[in-house]
Amino acid sequence: MLDATLRNRVQGLLLPSGRSEVPPFMVMDVMAAAERIEAAGGHVIHMEVGQPAAPAPRTAIAAAAAALQGGRIDYTSALGILSLRQRIVRHYRDAYGCDVDAGRIVVTTGSSGAFILAFLAMFEPGDRVAVTVPGYPPYRHILTALGCEPVLIETTSETRHALTGEALLAAHRKAPLKGVLVGSPANPTGTMMSQDALTSLIAAAEEGGIRFISDEIYHGLDYAFPAVTAAALSPRALVINSFSKYFCMTGWRVGWMVVPEPLVRPIERLQQNLAISVPTLSQVAAEAAFEGRAEMEAIKRGYLENRRILIEGLPQAGLTTFLPADGAFYLYADVSAFTSDSFEFAKTMLEQAHVAATPGVDFDPFHGRNFVRFSYARSAEDMRVAVERIARWLR
Repeated sequence: MLDATLRNRVQGLLLPSGRSEVPPFMVMDVMAAAERIEAAGGHVIHMEVGQPAAPAPRTAIAAAAAALQGGRIDYTSALGILSLRQRIVRHYRDAYGCDVDAGRIVVTTGSSGAFILAFLAMFEPGDRVAVTVPGYPPYRHILTALGCEPVLIETTSETRHALTGEALLAAHRKAPLKGVLVGSPANPTGTMMSQDALTSLIAAAEEGGIRFISDEIYHGLDYAFPAVTAAALSPRALVINSFSKYFCMTGWRVGWMVVPEPLVRPIERLQQNLAISVPTLSQVAAEAAFEGRAEMEAIKRGYLENRRILIEGLPQAGLTTFLPADGAFYLYADVSAFTSDSFEFAKTMLEQAHVAATPGVDFDPFHGRNFVRFSYARSAEDMRVAVERIARWLR
């Protein structure tokens, strides 16, 4: 009896915490399945993961190589290398005509690290934070893991799938919200908010005492109209951005935040304890990446061509409806004419057509069964082959 009791206690030591019981980020599971097909000799067109096929700018790679030649790679300030933070300030001035103090810039381990720091600094366990659906799954998963309650607000075609101030305050009246997070350009849809729409939403949030977080990771990848930063609209908004998408630096894991001044020191303390600092080599490369804009603009023109190939080609294959693809590098396609289970649709398409895409149920628990997200961040040739394969498969 004693042995059995001891055994149960030991087994109890290995049980995961309740907060770790978050759903998987499905796109990573799709990518793993695609890799298994490739390991068996198959050729998969990767349209599942939001990752540029191009490498980091040559300026970034050269700066990192030079830093390695110098020998020591030490810790940096928890807020980030000062020269990088100053270069980010210049970026806001050049790109948006917006003056931001370098003291409000915090360098982070990609946007993922920024979400964790922002949520920890802004919210208490149990706080309700609004996010839109369809939307990026880790928003709600990270909030859940930190003990907060994600509040899902559905968007509709009437508002071009953008959150409105009216919808936000309606949710707030049902049960008080402590925060709201929006992305523009959005993942998975690629839709964007106009300056008027974003201004109105921020004003509504502040009127309701709701803290505002703007995910601007896809800024620079705007096609319909120029993206606007929340940093230019309110000093109380917290802005998150990253070098992952426009600058093609996903694996370097470096991003930044523009932080309301009262939150700088709390976030600095959190960073000191959680990470000490962001990897120095990545920060060096990120600063130099700003000088590689000509290279990045050429890649952006490639995305625009890929977008054209899909918008023209997928309807001929039978996928005729998608949400407005204003920016980023995603097409969120309605597959309801073929299935009511986007997970099975994506699974079968991968197995039979060798085209990897992400089922909409990852992004929208309400209506995602009717949608699939295609990423067009790879080559134009990949896009053409994908359209041909999908057309043959659907026929």
